[in-house]
Amino acid sequence: MASGSLAILFFCTLSPLLLLSSAQTCSSFSFTSKRSYTSCIDLPYLEAHLHWNYTPSTGKISLAYRAKQSSQGWIAWAINPSRAGMVGSQALVAFRNTNGSMTAYPTSITSYSPSLLPGSLSFQVSNISAEYLDNEMTIFAVLGPLEDATTVYHVWQAGSTVLNNIPQGHPLSPPNLQSTGTLSFLSKK
Repeated sequence: MASGSLAILFFCTLSPLLLLSSAQTCSSFSFTSKRSYTSCIDLPYLEAHLHWNYTPSTGKISLAYRAKQSSQGWIAWAINPSRAGMVGSQALVAFRNTNGSMTAYPTSITSYSPSLLPGSLSFQVSNISAEYLDNEMTIFAVLGPLEDATTVYHVWQAGSTVLNNIPQGHPLSPPNLQSTGTLSFLSKK
């Protein structure tokens, strides 16, 4: 009987610690790749986070977008240069390829039925890569220079299906439809 009570006490003490570790915020996150970012935001939907360094002298942004995802799914983060919303956005997409490696590339979203095929953007993208670790996908990239764009409309997304190395549409659930906002790269949040 005493050992059962001890086990319950141990579980009750350990459970809150496990919940705290699974709800890690962006500011307490450490990248295994020795990358570091001065600014970050915990996005309100899709268990996603954005980390960045903004260099005013060059207008470039080094970023990491990470989101909880299964190994069969995909993630995307985008800037919409002209308005809020998905159509017209310039996206970075990542998924696990059929050979098991991660694939990341830029793509333009021109309609509500995006193909998410590789394409060019209205701004330069370099050093794009992705990783999958601990049920989380991360896209790394350097963007810019962005013309007069320290505050941008941004969109983030996740889908559960990739067929023939092409990400398929995302769910139309409220979290997916609400994954949009305004972001200031000057913010240190």
